[in-house]
Amino acid sequence: MNTSERAVASLGLHHVLPPYMLEHLAENGPERLREAARADLAVDRQLRSARAARPIARYGTAAEAADTTPNRTVYDAKNRRQLPGVEVLREGGQPVSDIAVTEAYDGLGATFTFWWEVFGRNSIDGNGLPLDASVHYGRDYDNAFWDGQQMVFGDGDGTLFNRFTVSLDVIGHELAHGVTGAVRDLVYEGQSGALNESMSDVFGSLVKQYAAHQTAEEADWLIGAGLLAAGVQGTALRSMKAPGTAYDDPNLGKDPQPATMTDFVEMTDDNGGVHVNSGIPNRAFYLSAIGFGGYAWEQAGRIWFEALSGPGLSTAATFTEFAAATVAQANTLFGPEAGAVVADAWGQVAVEVVVELPEGDDPVVDVTQTESGAEAGAE
Repeated sequence: MNTSERAVASLGLHHVLPPYMLEHLAENGPERLREAARADLAVDRQLRSARAARPIARYGTAAEAADTTPNRTVYDAKNRRQLPGVEVLREGGQPVSDIAVTEAYDGLGATFTFWWEVFGRNSIDGNGLPLDASVHYGRDYDNAFWDGQQMVFGDGDGTLFNRFTVSLDVIGHELAHGVTGAVRDLVYEGQSGALNESMSDVFGSLVKQYAAHQTAEEADWLIGAGLLAAGVQGTALRSMKAPGTAYDDPNLGKDPQPATMTDFVEMTDDNGGVHVNSGIPNRAFYLSAIGFGGYAWEQAGRIWFEALSGPGLSTAATFTEFAAATVAQANTLFGPEAGAVVADAWGQVAVEVVVELPEGDDPVVDVTQTESGAEAGAE
Protein backbone atom coordinates (compact mmCIF):
# COMPACT_ATOMS: atom_id res chain seq x y z
CA MET A 1 0.00 0.00 0.00
CA ASN A 2 1.51 3.35 -1.01
CA THR A 3 1.33 6.55 1.01
CA SER A 4 -1.73 7.98 -0.74
CA GLU A 5 -3.63 4.69 -0.43
CA ARG A 6 -2.80 4.51 3.27
CA ALA A 7 -4.02 8.07 3.75
CA VAL A 8 -7.33 7.30 2.06
CA ALA A 9 -7.75 4.08 4.06
CA SER A 10 -7.39 6.02 7.32
CA LEU A 11 -10.15 8.47 6.45
CA GLY A 12 -12.89 6.26 7.76
CA LEU A 13 -14.52 4.54 4.78
CA HIS A 14 -15.31 1.00 5.87
CA HIS A 15 -17.50 -1.54 4.05
CA VAL A 16 -19.08 -4.48 5.84
CA LEU A 17 -18.90 -6.73 2.76
CA PRO A 18 -15.25 -7.65 2.18
CA PRO A 19 -13.88 -6.91 -1.30
CA TYR A 20 -12.94 -10.54 -1.97
CA MET A 21 -16.63 -11.52 -1.87
CA LEU A 22 -17.47 -8.93 -4.52
CA GLU A 23 -14.43 -9.91 -6.58
CA HIS A 24 -15.47 -13.58 -6.53
CA LEU A 25 -19.02 -12.60 -7.45
CA ALA A 26 -17.73 -10.42 -10.29
CA GLU A 27 -15.93 -13.43 -11.78
CA ASN A 28 -18.17 -16.36 -10.88
CA GLY A 29 -21.70 -15.14 -10.22
CA PRO A 30 -24.69 -14.96 -12.56
CA GLU A 31 -24.06 -12.50 -15.40
CA ARG A 32 -26.48 -9.86 -14.07
CA LEU A 33 -24.82 -9.97 -10.66
CA ARG A 34 -21.33 -10.04 -12.15
CA GLU A 35 -21.96 -6.70 -13.82
CA ALA A 36 -23.45 -5.29 -10.61
CA ALA A 37 -20.45 -6.50 -8.57
CA ARG A 38 -18.02 -4.85 -10.96
CA ALA A 39 -20.02 -1.63 -10.69
CA ASP A 40 -20.01 -1.87 -6.90
CA LEU A 41 -16.24 -2.34 -6.82
CA ALA A 42 -15.82 0.70 -9.08
CA VAL A 43 -18.13 2.74 -6.86
CA ASP A 44 -16.16 1.73 -3.77
CA ARG A 45 -12.94 2.97 -5.38
CA GLN A 46 -14.64 6.25 -6.30
CA LEU A 47 -15.94 6.67 -2.76
CA ARG A 48 -12.47 6.19 -1.35
CA SER A 49 -11.13 8.88 -3.67
CA ALA A 50 -13.99 11.21 -2.77
CA ARG A 51 -13.34 10.70 0.94
CA ALA A 52 -9.80 11.99 0.47
CA ALA A 53 -11.22 15.40 -0.42
CA ARG A 54 -13.82 15.56 2.39
CA PRO A 55 -13.33 16.18 6.11
CA ILE A 56 -14.06 13.40 8.55
CA ALA A 57 -17.18 13.56 10.70
CA ARG A 58 -17.45 16.55 12.97
CA TYR A 59 -17.49 15.93 16.68
CA GLY A 60 -20.55 16.75 18.70
CA THR A 61 -21.02 20.20 20.21
CA ALA A 62 -21.10 20.95 23.91
CA ALA A 63 -24.89 21.21 23.75
CA GLU A 64 -25.13 17.82 22.10
CA ALA A 65 -22.79 16.32 24.70
CA ALA A 66 -25.18 17.45 27.44
CA ASP A 67 -28.05 15.55 25.82
CA THR A 68 -27.70 11.81 26.42
CA THR A 69 -30.41 10.73 24.01
CA PRO A 70 -29.78 9.74 20.38
CA ASN A 71 -30.09 12.28 17.58
CA ARG A 72 -30.98 10.20 14.52
CA THR A 73 -31.86 11.17 10.97
CA VAL A 74 -32.59 8.68 8.19
CA TYR A 75 -32.55 9.66 4.52
CA ASP A 76 -33.80 7.91 1.38
CA ALA A 77 -31.20 7.93 -1.42
CA LYS A 78 -33.95 6.90 -3.87
CA ASN A 79 -31.65 4.30 -5.50
CA ARG A 80 -29.22 7.03 -6.49
CA ARG A 81 -25.63 7.37 -5.37
CA GLN A 82 -25.86 10.94 -4.12
CA LEU A 83 -25.77 11.38 -0.36
CA PRO A 84 -27.53 11.88 1.90
CA GLY A 85 -30.80 11.90 -0.11
CA VAL A 86 -34.26 12.97 1.05
CA GLU A 87 -34.92 13.16 4.79
CA VAL A 88 -37.68 10.71 5.78
CA LEU A 89 -37.37 10.23 9.55
CA ARG A 90 -35.86 12.43 12.22
CA GLU A 91 -35.48 11.74 15.94
CA GLY A 92 -38.90 11.41 17.57
CA GLY A 93 -40.76 11.49 14.25
CA GLN A 94 -43.79 9.43 13.33
CA PRO A 95 -43.16 5.84 12.22
CA VAL A 96 -42.98 5.21 8.47
CA SER A 97 -43.96 2.18 6.41
CA ASP A 98 -40.52 1.72 4.79
CA ILE A 99 -38.97 -1.27 6.62
CA ALA A 100 -35.41 -0.25 5.68
CA VAL A 101 -35.93 3.20 7.21
CA THR A 102 -37.34 1.64 10.39
CA GLU A 103 -34.52 -0.90 10.67
CA ALA A 104 -31.86 1.78 10.17
CA TYR A 105 -33.50 4.10 12.71
CA ASP A 106 -33.92 1.33 15.28
CA GLY A 107 -30.39 0.03 14.67
CA LEU A 108 -28.87 3.46 15.24
CA GLY A 109 -30.87 3.70 18.45
CA ALA A 110 -29.84 0.26 19.70
CA THR A 111 -26.19 1.08 19.02
CA PHE A 112 -26.45 4.41 20.85
CA THR A 113 -28.13 2.69 23.80
CA PHE A 114 -25.40 0.06 24.00
CA TRP A 115 -22.54 2.55 24.09
CA TRP A 116 -24.29 4.80 26.59
CA GLU A 117 -25.59 2.16 29.00
CA VAL A 118 -22.56 -0.16 28.91
CA PHE A 119 -19.67 2.28 28.57
CA GLY A 120 -21.20 5.64 29.46
CA ARG A 121 -20.24 6.83 26.00
CA ASN A 122 -22.46 9.53 24.50
CA SER A 123 -22.71 8.48 20.85
CA ILE A 124 -19.78 7.09 18.91
CA ASP A 125 -17.50 10.07 19.48
CA GLY A 126 -18.37 10.30 23.19
CA ASN A 127 -19.64 13.84 22.66
CA GLY A 128 -23.16 13.44 21.31
CA LEU A 129 -22.41 13.03 17.59
CA PRO A 130 -25.69 12.93 15.58
CA LEU A 131 -26.24 9.56 13.92
CA ASP A 132 -27.25 9.84 10.26
CA ALA A 133 -28.01 7.08 7.77
CA SER A 134 -29.09 6.77 4.15
CA VAL A 135 -31.05 3.77 2.87
CA HIS A 136 -31.82 2.58 -0.68
CA TYR A 137 -28.34 3.61 -1.84
CA GLY A 138 -27.77 2.74 -5.50
CA ARG A 139 -29.65 0.01 -7.30
CA ASP A 140 -29.21 -3.57 -6.03
CA TYR A 141 -26.18 -2.30 -4.10
CA ASP A 142 -24.57 -5.16 -2.17
CA ASN A 143 -22.96 -3.39 0.78
CA ALA A 144 -23.24 -1.09 3.76
CA PHE A 145 -20.59 1.33 4.92
CA TRP A 146 -19.59 4.02 7.37
CA ASP A 147 -17.94 6.84 5.42
CA GLY A 148 -16.62 8.81 8.37
CA GLN A 149 -19.77 10.93 8.49
CA GLN A 150 -22.80 8.66 8.19
CA MET A 151 -24.10 5.14 7.61
CA VAL A 152 -25.10 4.06 4.10
CA PHE A 153 -27.14 0.95 3.26
CA GLY A 154 -27.76 -0.83 -0.03
CA ASP A 155 -30.88 -2.89 -0.70
CA GLY A 156 -28.97 -5.98 -1.79
CA ASP A 157 -29.57 -7.71 -5.10
CA GLY A 158 -32.38 -9.96 -3.83
CA THR A 159 -30.65 -13.05 -5.21
CA LEU A 160 -27.57 -13.41 -3.01
CA PHE A 161 -28.02 -10.59 -0.51
CA ASN A 162 -31.01 -9.19 1.34
CA ARG A 163 -31.27 -5.53 2.36
CA PHE A 164 -28.31 -4.47 4.47
CA THR A 165 -30.40 -2.93 7.26
CA VAL A 166 -31.64 -6.39 8.26
CA SER A 167 -28.71 -7.23 10.58
CA LEU A 168 -28.31 -5.20 13.76
CA ASP A 169 -24.73 -6.40 14.17
CA VAL A 170 -23.88 -4.92 10.76
CA ILE A 171 -25.12 -1.52 11.92
CA GLY A 172 -23.23 -1.90 15.19
CA HIS A 173 -20.14 -3.04 13.27
CA GLU A 174 -20.07 -0.01 10.98
CA LEU A 175 -20.68 2.52 13.76
CA ALA A 176 -17.95 0.86 15.83
CA HIS A 177 -15.50 1.95 13.13
CA GLY A 178 -16.40 5.47 14.20
CA VAL A 179 -15.65 4.60 17.83
CA THR A 180 -12.30 3.08 16.93
CA GLY A 181 -11.47 6.13 14.84
CA ALA A 182 -12.25 8.36 17.79
CA VAL A 183 -10.37 6.51 20.54
CA ARG A 184 -7.48 4.75 18.73
CA ASP A 185 -7.38 5.21 14.98
CA LEU A 186 -5.79 1.86 14.16
CA VAL A 187 -3.92 1.98 10.85
CA TYR A 188 -6.12 0.23 8.32
CA GLU A 189 -3.68 -2.33 6.94
CA GLY A 190 -2.01 -5.52 8.04
CA GLN A 191 -2.49 -6.67 11.63
CA SER A 192 -3.58 -3.27 12.95
CA GLY A 193 -6.19 -3.13 10.17
CA ALA A 194 -7.37 -6.63 11.05
CA LEU A 195 -7.68 -5.48 14.67
CA ASN A 196 -9.69 -2.49 13.41
CA GLU A 197 -12.09 -4.85 11.64
CA SER A 198 -12.17 -7.20 14.62
CA MET A 199 -13.13 -4.35 16.98
CA SER A 200 -16.14 -3.66 14.79
CA ASP A 201 -17.13 -7.32 14.76
CA VAL A 202 -16.70 -7.52 18.54
CA PHE A 203 -18.79 -4.47 19.34
CA GLY A 204 -21.26 -5.13 16.53
CA SER A 205 -21.92 -8.54 18.03
CA LEU A 206 -22.18 -7.04 21.52
CA VAL A 207 -24.74 -4.48 20.30
CA LYS A 208 -26.88 -7.38 19.06
CA GLN A 209 -26.36 -9.42 22.23
CA TYR A 210 -27.18 -6.45 24.47
CA ALA A 211 -30.37 -5.65 22.56
CA ALA A 212 -31.46 -9.31 22.77
CA HIS A 213 -30.29 -9.68 26.40
CA GLN A 214 -28.26 -12.75 25.41
CA THR A 215 -25.45 -14.38 27.34
CA ALA A 216 -22.25 -15.40 25.59
CA GLU A 217 -23.51 -18.98 25.52
CA GLU A 218 -26.83 -17.96 23.93
CA ALA A 219 -25.36 -15.70 21.22
CA ASP A 220 -24.83 -16.96 17.67
CA TRP A 221 -21.53 -15.05 17.24
CA LEU A 222 -22.34 -14.48 13.58
CA ILE A 223 -21.76 -11.20 11.75
CA GLY A 224 -24.38 -10.49 9.13
CA ALA A 225 -26.83 -13.26 9.96
CA GLY A 226 -29.86 -12.66 7.76
CA LEU A 227 -27.93 -10.92 4.99
CA LEU A 228 -27.53 -13.99 2.79
CA ALA A 229 -30.60 -14.66 0.67
CA ALA A 230 -32.45 -17.96 0.58
CA GLY A 231 -30.54 -20.56 -1.41
CA VAL A 232 -27.07 -19.19 -0.61
CA GLN A 233 -24.86 -21.81 1.01
CA GLY A 234 -23.96 -20.06 4.25
CA THR A 235 -25.24 -18.49 7.44
CA ALA A 236 -23.52 -15.08 7.58
CA LEU A 237 -20.54 -13.01 6.43
CA ARG A 238 -18.30 -14.15 9.29
CA SER A 239 -18.34 -16.41 12.33
CA MET A 240 -16.47 -15.27 15.42
CA LYS A 241 -16.94 -18.69 17.00
CA ALA A 242 -15.62 -20.64 14.02
CA PRO A 243 -13.81 -18.40 11.51
CA GLY A 244 -13.73 -19.91 8.04
CA THR A 245 -17.15 -21.59 8.28
CA ALA A 246 -19.62 -18.77 7.62
CA TYR A 247 -20.25 -19.58 3.95
CA ASP A 248 -19.14 -21.79 1.09
CA ASP A 249 -21.10 -20.86 -2.02
CA PRO A 250 -20.26 -21.11 -5.75
CA ASN A 251 -21.17 -17.46 -6.33
CA LEU A 252 -19.39 -16.05 -3.27
CA GLY A 253 -16.53 -18.47 -2.75
CA LYS A 254 -15.52 -19.96 0.60
CA ASP A 255 -15.06 -18.02 3.82
CA PRO A 256 -11.26 -17.50 3.90
CA GLN A 257 -10.84 -16.47 7.53
CA PRO A 258 -8.21 -18.31 9.59
CA ALA A 259 -9.00 -19.23 13.19
CA THR A 260 -5.39 -19.24 14.48
CA MET A 261 -2.04 -17.60 13.77
CA THR A 262 -0.76 -20.85 12.28
CA ASP A 263 -2.98 -20.12 9.28
CA PHE A 264 -2.34 -16.35 9.14
CA VAL A 265 -2.73 -15.19 5.53
CA GLU A 266 0.00 -13.03 4.01
CA MET A 267 -1.57 -10.99 1.22
CA THR A 268 -1.48 -7.55 -0.40
CA ASP A 269 -5.16 -7.39 -1.35
CA ASP A 270 -7.80 -6.26 1.15
CA ASN A 271 -5.29 -3.82 2.71
CA GLY A 272 -3.12 -6.75 3.72
CA GLY A 273 -5.99 -9.04 4.66
CA VAL A 274 -7.84 -6.86 7.15
CA HIS A 275 -11.15 -8.69 6.61
CA VAL A 276 -9.44 -12.09 6.42
CA ASN A 277 -7.09 -12.18 9.42
CA SER A 278 -9.58 -10.46 11.71
CA GLY A 279 -10.90 -13.97 12.34
CA ILE A 280 -7.96 -14.59 14.70
CA PRO A 281 -8.65 -11.82 17.25
CA ASN A 282 -12.39 -12.42 16.74
CA ARG A 283 -12.03 -15.97 17.98
CA ALA A 284 -9.83 -14.83 20.88
CA PHE A 285 -12.63 -12.52 22.00
CA TYR A 286 -15.24 -15.26 21.63
CA LEU A 287 -13.14 -17.66 23.70
CA SER A 288 -12.60 -14.99 26.37
CA ALA A 289 -16.33 -14.27 26.54
CA ILE A 290 -17.17 -17.96 26.84
CA GLY A 291 -14.43 -18.36 29.44
CA PHE A 292 -15.99 -15.66 31.60
CA GLY A 293 -19.57 -16.75 30.93
CA GLY A 294 -22.60 -14.54 31.47
CA TYR A 295 -22.98 -11.36 29.46
CA ALA A 296 -20.02 -10.79 27.16
CA TRP A 297 -20.10 -7.00 27.49
CA GLU A 298 -19.57 -7.08 31.25
CA GLN A 299 -16.04 -8.46 31.35
CA ALA A 300 -14.63 -9.38 27.93
CA GLY A 301 -16.19 -6.32 26.27
CA ARG A 302 -14.89 -3.96 28.91
CA ILE A 303 -11.41 -5.48 28.75
CA TRP A 304 -11.28 -5.12 24.96
CA PHE A 305 -12.49 -1.52 25.04
CA GLU A 306 -10.06 -0.49 27.76
CA ALA A 307 -7.23 -2.14 25.84
CA LEU A 308 -8.26 -0.29 22.67
CA SER A 309 -8.59 3.11 24.33
CA GLY A 310 -5.76 2.80 26.86
CA PRO A 311 -2.72 5.07 26.43
CA GLY A 312 -0.22 2.27 25.82
CA LEU A 313 -1.58 0.92 22.52
CA SER A 314 -0.01 2.17 19.30
CA THR A 315 -2.08 2.94 16.20
CA ALA A 316 -0.04 0.30 14.35
CA ALA A 317 -0.61 -2.36 17.02
CA THR A 318 0.06 -6.00 16.16
CA PHE A 319 -1.90 -8.95 17.50
CA THR A 320 0.99 -9.46 19.92
CA GLU A 321 0.68 -5.96 21.33
CA PHE A 322 -3.09 -6.07 21.59
CA ALA A 323 -3.02 -9.46 23.29
CA ALA A 324 -0.63 -8.06 25.90
CA ALA A 325 -2.88 -5.04 26.40
CA THR A 326 -5.98 -7.19 26.94
CA VAL A 327 -4.27 -9.44 29.48
CA ALA A 328 -2.91 -6.42 31.34
CA GLN A 329 -6.38 -4.83 31.40
CA ALA A 330 -7.97 -8.08 32.56
CA ASN A 331 -5.51 -8.24 35.46
CA THR A 332 -6.11 -4.60 36.36
CA LEU A 333 -9.89 -4.67 36.10
CA PHE A 334 -10.78 -8.13 37.38
CA GLY A 335 -7.66 -9.76 38.81
CA PRO A 336 -5.21 -12.52 37.87
CA GLU A 337 -7.88 -15.15 37.24
CA ALA A 338 -9.42 -12.93 34.58
CA GLY A 339 -5.98 -12.37 33.10
CA ALA A 340 -5.53 -16.13 32.88
CA VAL A 341 -8.86 -16.51 31.02
CA VAL A 342 -7.80 -13.95 28.41
CA ALA A 343 -4.28 -15.36 28.13
CA ASP A 344 -5.73 -18.82 27.53
CA ALA A 345 -8.01 -17.47 24.81
CA TRP A 346 -5.06 -15.96 22.95
CA GLY A 347 -3.12 -19.19 23.45
CA GLN A 348 -5.91 -21.14 21.75
CA VAL A 349 -5.49 -18.98 18.63
CA ALA A 350 -1.70 -19.56 18.74
CA VAL A 351 -0.80 -16.26 20.35
CA GLU A 352 0.79 -17.37 23.60
CA VAL A 353 0.57 -15.05 26.56
CA VAL A 354 2.57 -15.49 29.75
CA VAL A 355 1.66 -13.27 32.66
CA GLU A 356 3.90 -12.80 35.67
CA LEU A 357 2.68 -10.91 38.70
CA PRO A 358 5.63 -10.12 40.98
CA GLU A 359 4.45 -9.11 44.41
CA GLY A 360 4.15 -5.33 44.71
CA ASP A 361 4.88 -4.71 41.05
CA ASP A 362 2.75 -3.99 38.04
CA PRO A 363 1.85 -6.98 35.87
CA VAL A 364 4.57 -8.13 33.48
CA VAL A 365 3.17 -9.57 30.30
CA ASP A 366 5.25 -11.62 27.87
CA VAL A 367 3.63 -12.44 24.56
CA THR A 368 4.96 -14.86 21.96
CA GLN A 369 3.34 -15.46 18.59
CA THR A 370 3.88 -18.74 16.84
CA GLU A 371 4.33 -19.74 13.20
CA SER A 372 3.67 -16.82 10.81
CA GLY A 373 3.36 -14.45 13.74
CA ALA A 374 6.85 -15.32 14.93
CA GLU A 375 7.77 -12.44 17.12
CA ALA A 376 8.07 -11.99 20.85
CA GLY A 377 7.83 -9.03 23.15
CA ALA A 378 7.52 -8.20 26.80
CA GLU A 379 5.78 -5.52 28.84
